[in-house]
Amino acid sequence: MADEALFLLLHNEMVSGVYKSAEQGEVVSAAKALEENGRCITKLENMGFRVGQGLIERFTKDTARFKDELDIMKFICKDFWTTVFKKQIDNLRTNHQYLAFTCGLIRGGLSNLGIKSIVTAEVSSMPA
Repeated sequence: MADEALFLLLHNEMVSGVYKSAEQGEVVSAAKALEENGRCITKLENMGFRVGQGLIERFTKDTARFKDELDIMKFICKDFWTTVFKKQIDNLRTNHQYLAFTCGLIRGGLSNLGIKSIVTAEVSSMPA
């Protein structure tokens, strides 16, 4: 429980810090604001990518090599996800701000396991 709270606090500070550093520059138009938002999302995704690489390296150092991509996806969906988020992947409810970091986390993990991927998030409806 304490680990989860620490992760949430750290993530909130990362998101806040990235967006605050972007706000220090003057935004002239809506197009520039969208561009800056895109840069923030990219920065968060890249942070998640590096964290995902490191976590996969740590979690798999004592395990046997995976046989195929199906074994890798099972590991990502069961072991990796549950260890990081303390929830099953089908039960995760998250704030939309978490999506960039989380996509990077999964992409970095898959990359370190030898799978090149594009990870995107889909939000069917915003949380109420």
